[in-house]
Amino acid sequence: MRNHTTRIAGPPAQNTRTEPQKLPMAALLALTVAVFLTSLTETLPAGVLPAMSADLAVGESAMGQSVTVYAVGTALTAIPLSAATAGWRRKRLLVTAMAAFAVANAVTAASDTYPLTMAARFVAGVAAGLAWAMLAGYARRMAPVHLQGKAIAVVMSGIPVALALGVPAGTFLGEALGWRVTFALMTVIAVVVIGWIGAAVPDRPGQRAGARTPMLRALALPGVAPVLFVTLVFVLAHTILYAYIAPFLDGLGMGGSTGLVLLVFGLASMAGIWVVGAHIDRRLRALTIAGTALFAVAATILAVFADSPALVYAAVTLWGLGFGGAPTLLQTAVADAGGESADAAQAMLVTLWNAAMAGGGVVGGVLLDRLGATSFPWTVLALLAPVLAVVVGARTHGFPGERVRTTP
Repeated sequence: MRNHTTRIAGPPAQNTRTEPQKLPMAALLALTVAVFLTSLTETLPAGVLPAMSADLAVGESAMGQSVTVYAVGTALTAIPLSAATAGWRRKRLLVTAMAAFAVANAVTAASDTYPLTMAARFVAGVAAGLAWAMLAGYARRMAPVHLQGKAIAVVMSGIPVALALGVPAGTFLGEALGWRVTFALMTVIAVVVIGWIGAAVPDRPGQRAGARTPMLRALALPGVAPVLFVTLVFVLAHTILYAYIAPFLDGLGMGGSTGLVLLVFGLASMAGIWVVGAHIDRRLRALTIAGTALFAVAATILAVFADSPALVYAAVTLWGLGFGGAPTLLQTAVADAGGESADAAQAMLVTLWNAAMAGGGVVGGVLLDRLGATSFPWTVLALLAPVLAVVVGARTHGFPGERVRTTP
């Protein structure tokens, strides 16, 4: 089938095809819950760490690696598994990934040994990475062309909801009923999502063998490399600060406010993704620049004016506003740049996203030990400078003023 290029600028042209003009919300919300579940499960051990380490008879630092091994599982396998399953029908692939995710969480809930728990966490990361690599593209293919950005925003809203509400709720449930109950509940939700996908999500074919693009060829496409660079460095900057927000706040005398600070961040992230969802189909470039700038302003406040609790909360609000829409913006940008190779580009983005999360934990730990927590906002500023330069410079490909993409 031949493809043509669609340029998004101004009001959408009158569509002569029998293409749906509304978002398939029941289907998109099923994917949203899948994103929520995978995001929540990745970070949940941080909220129940003492109980998990006590039950499995290991130190808290060792148990904390259950978050790292999840990210490593995603980073190591997203590209090869996406390539190996490129020809699978999309619904079959998503159901398979969520089934593996459910089994991994069930094993985590039942495990009484540290090695088995870590193996289950790795498998959960593998399943989540496979799902993540296809979810944005799946959402795009279910939506009319002029609403594809909004479709991705709906699906990616699962991330800030998990951060703002899911992790605190999971932590509370773990404290009240035990961490095993929390992971068992994740299994139940995964099973419900599988049924929801089967009932509400339309199927889509995979890629024909002759149409699949090798990863290196996708990387060479104009615009893909800038988006992947921005993803890697932006998420690295975010993770350094987010993963070590507790010791940073401790140094400011606000250690008792960590939960409230994270809640403010999560709520601001939800507001950020709402703004992005409303405007992404016309203003992707401007929103990406604005999000990066907001994060940079937040880091500046935390670096210079952190002695004021009110300004700390203001900075965290700006940070959340800037970060909330980032997954949607970057997924959309790389899919637009990838065109027919969007699935390959998405797999690379998922890999780099999780590599940045794992790397952020390592870099943040080194900074904390050698320079102290006050080095975090300065490091964030140093990382955001090239991010902003690349976004501003990629005005033709990557982050263009007018979105250009290839559609069937």
